[in-house]
Amino acid sequence: MAVAAVVLSLLVAGWALVAALRHRPPDRMQLIGLAVLELLLLALAVVAGVALGAGERPGEPGAFLGYLVTLVCLPPLAAVLARMEPTRWGSAIVCAVCLVTPVVVVRLQQTWQVLGG
Repeated sequence: MAVAAVVLSLLVAGWALVAALRHRPPDRMQLIGLAVLELLLLALAVVAGVALGAGERPGEPGAFLGYLVTLVCLPPLAAVLARMEPTRWGSAIVCAVCLVTPVVVVRLQQTWQVLGG
């Protein structure tokens, strides 16, 4: 599921980058991509919540929960900011957020694996 989120995020980032380079505002496909990405990230958060409920614990729960909350908040934030900026910079915002999302996903996994041992 994390791999699907990373791949989708990079695809949306590429789409948004092309739009920004062509001086295009965020289009419906970018917003749909952000919505699907958000659904994947919510599913990832549910899986993490189930694992926490089952007794598994990361070594540093504060950092893990911080990454998890940040991860779930990124796509809606990008959508709101992109809608507020209906120029090419809105597409640049979507691109930037979608490039940050895979980094946060990887850090979330590293926090769980390394610290949770």
